[in-house]
Amino acid sequence: MKQTVQLILVALFAGAVTLGGYKLIEKEETVSLFTPSSEQTKFIPTNYGINAAEMTTDFTEAAEMTVNAVVHVKNITISHQPTNIFEFFRGGGQPRAMVGTGSGVIISPDGYIVTNNHVIANARNLEVTLNDNRTYPAELIGTDAGTDIALIKIEPEGEFPYIPFGNSDQIRVGEWVLAVGNPFNLTSTVTAGIISAKARNLSQFEGSPQSFIQTDAAVNRGNSGGALVNTRGELIGINTAITSETGSYVGYAFAVPSNIARKVVEDIIEYGNVQRGILGIQVSSLTPEISKKFGIEETTGVFVGGIEKGSGADQAGIKEGDVIKSVDGMAIRTFADMSGYLGSKRPEDIVDVTLVRKGKERVVSVRLAKLETTTIADLGLEVKNLNSEELKTRGLSHGVMVTRALTPEISQYRLEGIIITHLNDETIKNIQDVDRVMSRRNPQTPIKMTFMDVQGKTNTFIFR
Repeated sequence: MKQTVQLILVALFAGAVTLGGYKLIEKEETVSLFTPSSEQTKFIPTNYGINAAEMTTDFTEAAEMTVNAVVHVKNITISHQPTNIFEFFRGGGQPRAMVGTGSGVIISPDGYIVTNNHVIANARNLEVTLNDNRTYPAELIGTDAGTDIALIKIEPEGEFPYIPFGNSDQIRVGEWVLAVGNPFNLTSTVTAGIISAKARNLSQFEGSPQSFIQTDAAVNRGNSGGALVNTRGELIGINTAITSETGSYVGYAFAVPSNIARKVVEDIIEYGNVQRGILGIQVSSLTPEISKKFGIEETTGVFVGGIEKGSGADQAGIKEGDVIKSVDGMAIRTFADMSGYLGSKRPEDIVDVTLVRKGKERVVSVRLAKLETTTIADLGLEVKNLNSEELKTRGLSHGVMVTRALTPEISQYRLEGIIITHLNDETIKNIQDVDRVMSRRNPQTPIKMTFMDVQGKTNTFIFR
């Protein structure tokens, strides 16, 4: 009995010592998450201030606000299949109807719809189907191959649901977005993702004005021309392209920013074509090679490689070798940043350009000039007028210069810088001649193009 009592007393004593020691250690090792400590922390900082329910983003409202304003666009084209060798070389043959499909976004209650140029290219007839299965014939109002934007219109029986434009300059990488469209002819499809990158340039040559929004929301064939919207249901982009070896979604897609699309649409309605404002400089994105060659300390920005005489940049005092760092306070890291912002501006607009020259920063105001260009949609080329001095340098009396290719197919021929002197054997003096010749040609006949290449040799291509 005595031994049992001793064991109980020992156990009680040991328990008391253990509990006291634990309390002492707990007091000494307690660390406040809100009090800075000079000692090295021994924990991983964690914020438990937001629970899982609060972190969940609800897309239902944005989807409901936008799904009825995204339409299915059917493009009916007529092609001719040659039946003999003469029809192959001269054009003609057995007519055959071909149907293409895509998406479009109603942007006004009276039936204006923005879509991609490649969705409605060469259309003989356009048909639009709404989310409630109502079908309307559509009229083509205008296109801009350079931005791949087209404007069509349907006549309302009342007011249509529409999506308001948002400000694509204010979007942020990591922001949630929805892609709304009709992939694989599946109407009213909504997918979600985030903005993966801004001002993404898909072109494989410098000088392209394209500046895409990159997203990981699933976009596939048929989504072209559909809406990219934020969680407030505002239109921030027109879904346009994917980069994939299979032609299907592989993790990212690209959209034309809404500020550019809105400006293109407004120009088409007001002027019938797109009014582009330019600084009047030759540029390239700043690279380590350029920085080293010219002794530039800057690592990001746009390098000014040349100035067009008499341009707004020339009059403002911008010089060759300058590095443009921002325009109107918007940071410029690459050429795509700058071209994307200027794509929302018009001729005669004044922009404040921040540049660095010999290590010193300065701000100059530049009045944008009008870019005198037109597009040869059937060839996928953009051309511009040349002044007498430029023609004289090349030993020519007339012609227009190719400024860029508008499609991947034509870009492989590296036609930038060539001067077109004749189209279908007609003399080309300016872009008005280009428009006149192309408007009169039979769409089923080949296009004969005579030009001088950058080496000064004269060539003739026939495009079928």
